[in-house]
Amino acid sequence: MDFKKYIIKNKFEIVKKQKQYKINYEQELNSAQYEAVTYLNGPALIIAGAGTGKTRTIIYRVAYLIENEIEPSDILLLTFTRKAAREMLRRAAHLLEDGKCEKVSGGTFHSFATSILRKYANLIKYDNSFTIIDSSDSEDVINLLRSKMKYGEQKKRFPKKDTLRDIFSKSINTVQKIEYILEKDYPYYMDEYEKINNLFHQYTIYKKRYNLMDYDDLLLNLLFLLKENPKTKLNIQNKYKYIMIDEYQDTNKLQAEIVKLLGDKNENVFAVGDDSQSIYSFRGANFKNILEFPSIFKNTKIIKLEQNYRSTQEILNLTNEIINNAIEKYSKRLYTNRSGVEKPWIVVAESEEYQSKFIAHKILKLREEGIDLKDIAVLFRSSFHSFDLEIELSKSNIPFIKFGGFKFVETAHIKDIISYLRILTNPKDIVSWNRVILLIDGVGPRTAEKIIQDIEMNKIGIDKPHTFEKYGKHGTKIFELLMVLNKIYSDKVDLSTKLNILLEYYDPLFKSKYDDFSKRKKDIDIFLTIAERYKNVDDLLVDILLEPPNESVIDIDAEDKNREYVTLSTIHSAKGLEWKVVFVISALDGRFPSSKAIDNSEELEEERRLMYVACTRAKDYLFITYPTNIFDRENGIILMKPSRFISDIDKNLVENFNIVIE
Repeated sequence: MDFKKYIIKNKFEIVKKQKQYKINYEQELNSAQYEAVTYLNGPALIIAGAGTGKTRTIIYRVAYLIENEIEPSDILLLTFTRKAAREMLRRAAHLLEDGKCEKVSGGTFHSFATSILRKYANLIKYDNSFTIIDSSDSEDVINLLRSKMKYGEQKKRFPKKDTLRDIFSKSINTVQKIEYILEKDYPYYMDEYEKINNLFHQYTIYKKRYNLMDYDDLLLNLLFLLKENPKTKLNIQNKYKYIMIDEYQDTNKLQAEIVKLLGDKNENVFAVGDDSQSIYSFRGANFKNILEFPSIFKNTKIIKLEQNYRSTQEILNLTNEIINNAIEKYSKRLYTNRSGVEKPWIVVAESEEYQSKFIAHKILKLREEGIDLKDIAVLFRSSFHSFDLEIELSKSNIPFIKFGGFKFVETAHIKDIISYLRILTNPKDIVSWNRVILLIDGVGPRTAEKIIQDIEMNKIGIDKPHTFEKYGKHGTKIFELLMVLNKIYSDKVDLSTKLNILLEYYDPLFKSKYDDFSKRKKDIDIFLTIAERYKNVDDLLVDILLEPPNESVIDIDAEDKNREYVTLSTIHSAKGLEWKVVFVISALDGRFPSSKAIDNSEELEEERRLMYVACTRAKDYLFITYPTNIFDRENGIILMKPSRFISDIDKNLVENFNIVIE
């Protein structure tokens, strides 16, 4: 019988069908970025050095997830500003052009917490119409309770409202007892611990009673919701299967706990940050969070981005040296293909005056060489370090803008308008009622208290706009206020109409209260422009309170915006920005690092990271300056030492200059 041969090969060649992507990820990214972007499942920690394309990596990963058929609604992107989240998702959408990126949830921890709490508020015994109060409102409530409890009336010193708010906030964000915060930061108030703790307890009760949450409550209540409601936690985890966090080094203890609870089921947590740029401990940020991430999420993939696209190699050689001396860190060494025209300068001046004269002279020289003033920044550890320089720049006719001052929503006139709107969303908001009632001419705290008591007892309100004789001559004015609020309370009245009616009522009060109302009017115009983007009051308030515009027009109106200007900024305000030319001034022990940090190893290490952040803002030119003599009002001229962060730097990495005035 003839048999056919059946041949068995030793190896089967299986041809895997290559997935077709719209984006050529390997071509668009460097090797480390590509590794990060294409890491699909499991926990990952991306250590992204300064200027290494962190944002680009996040954007491409959002696109990569969607191209791998991950539902956009399954992705949560948490950032530290809503603007950053919107910009990242906009750029990701531009890469794919299929509209899917618009369905990705993106925002800050606080805005995410707000959206979750609006849905599940009843589980933590809140109404979903709760009002979010800002820091100054918190202080007002604390002060009200402080007065009622007669704290501070005794001869012994008792903390003021802003100090109390700082104590409470630090306790919440660092997850530490008030007693510890007092012992560490306010030891002179330790004798008042019982009263301070009692006041904190009453403050918590007050907020719940009137359906109020401050910024800290948003995180605290979200954490409480996740911990105490397993079913709700599971629902949220099932909705957000892929979590991405930007600037992870800036998270506080609460935020790290929230990330842990959100991600412990699916473990697809993609955290991006740089331990070397952790500089916000004063806001509650915890440097340890980024170091401990791999121990919280087992089998974490650590990927380092070290190729820098901002600075010259000469600048990076110096910044690598500065951060290399850090005690705790993820080791990395930034490199670039860019070669500079010169090494960084370390400039020694005899006095602050000489330091200022050098900077003004060098700025003018650089401008003559073709560098625009807008490409130059002067950075400093503390705001007062630039006072002498500001005078010298003015003398030299060099325009500048110094970043600082009140935030937009903290200006009194904008807070007035916001208070009216908050009453519309939460008629139990006593803080806002108090503010708008006191705006009425002639109404003082005592009359306001009587009116508020009647509002609390539901004798009058938005839905009961009538007057009482006991208000005397103010009765008609109270009636007018209630009628205006009643008129715009309905959801049927669109936001634009609400604001027009409200501003027509507010205008005479506004002009009566503020002598400079013509300047302040510009801020109101900006507020109206912002409001045009929104369909309802609630969305407007959430956005403007959680992510307020940084500057008031009244603060910067004196500057001609069409002219060039040099940027003067604290280093904390400059993080995330870059300039061709950067001056880092007053690099002295006692100033930078701050004298307060010298005896505390953790604070000293943060000062080192602050110096690193300052120097990595520079693209082409870096000048670090310090005066050897400082005038002190009590002690006269003091001989100072250069900052320890630059005193031991390899001399081959810098050019050293001593200022001589001809």
